[in-house]
Amino acid sequence: MIMNETLPNYTPEERRKRIWGIVGAASGNLVEWFDFYIYAVFATYFTVALTGPAEGSKGTFFVWGAFALSFFMRPLGSWLFGWIADRYGRKQSMLISIVMMGAGSFCFALLPTYEQVGVLAPVLLLVVRLFQGLSVGGEYGAVATYMSEVALRGRRGFYASFQYVTLSGGQLLASLLGVILLAFLSNEQLEQGGWRIPFFIGGFAALISLWVRRKLEETTTAEQRESKESGSLIALFRDHWKQFFLVVGYTAGGSLAFYTITVYSRNYMMGIGVDPKVVGYIMTIGLFVFMLSQPVFGAIGDKVGRRASMLLFSAIGAVCIYPIMAWGMPTIKDSAVMLGILLIIMMFILSFYTSIGGLVKAEMFPTEVRALGVGLSYAVGNALFGGTAVSVATEFKSRGHVEYFFIYVAIMLVVCFFCSFALPKKPQYLENDH
Repeated sequence: MIMNETLPNYTPEERRKRIWGIVGAASGNLVEWFDFYIYAVFATYFTVALTGPAEGSKGTFFVWGAFALSFFMRPLGSWLFGWIADRYGRKQSMLISIVMMGAGSFCFALLPTYEQVGVLAPVLLLVVRLFQGLSVGGEYGAVATYMSEVALRGRRGFYASFQYVTLSGGQLLASLLGVILLAFLSNEQLEQGGWRIPFFIGGFAALISLWVRRKLEETTTAEQRESKESGSLIALFRDHWKQFFLVVGYTAGGSLAFYTITVYSRNYMMGIGVDPKVVGYIMTIGLFVFMLSQPVFGAIGDKVGRRASMLLFSAIGAVCIYPIMAWGMPTIKDSAVMLGILLIIMMFILSFYTSIGGLVKAEMFPTEVRALGVGLSYAVGNALFGGTAVSVATEFKSRGHVEYFFIYVAIMLVVCFFCSFALPKKPQYLENDH
């Protein structure tokens, strides 16, 4: 609880600068994740074009395998950009990552088809996707750290929640773009080249974000950046290895739940027979509600504490994920309204974690290794469990037991509960920073 602590007296100018910092970092985060998730939304339409019509289910497995592999670039991206953020500044790191993501989107939009270059097409798809994975791997740690540092003390949960407002907003815009394009283009037109449109849009949006981020102010001092400990892996694992593995532990369950609810649920609903257009509407509405809920749950985190929010998420999520996804959705699959309600319930549970996810990680590490510690620990847990969620679920489905996947998610949420229980009741770092 932080209601009784003495809070700093921000001047109107200082408050304005800090809020602009939140807006600037968050806007770039929106573009990064939009660019990243249009891959998931439009994978159905570019699979045949880029992997070949004769590949069948192997093509689908390759496309989602590339999606999973891109998550394994995140630890490398988190180390690289975490080092840049701690050594050269958060702003510099965020500028480089948005340039890389925009370049990746333009490259994806221009990929040659399987018909044009044969097996080189899926190879290039994988290369570009790994490049984007490297970029987004650096985005999370730098943005989570920057927003946590620039947020107004006493309301850090509320302001830091805008990282996931824009992260889910990126998903929402990607989903909404899918709905819009399906309204104007047929499936055949999307498969024959219409899938390139969202990647061009993402590339141009990154250019706008680059302009916005150039106006941000740095949150670290020259003295902090010049410390020999800044961005040091040795310092991170020598002095903060317990915090590192604790973050990996609760990120594993949190990321797995996040991708299950916000990404895999689309495939799952289509797999149980729901019309793709109806699924698009459900996901778009659900992600919109999820996005709006982040500041509310962030404010709750400010009142009850980050540890309590994490415990609520993992406990309720572990109990509810199987009955809602494995029993509830197939039972009421003919009712779009009921499906939407069940999805939103799961998203509300998830919001206890996502709204304060970046902040609770930032509070675990000191300034000189904060971006590195946040980004790398998140990336490891996310790569191993979040990025593989769709592939693991697909494997369970191919064996005729998709419901086992939700048991797996529940088990990882139990792990998340025990890791959350080990969190300190009062943050060791960031708490007293102004």
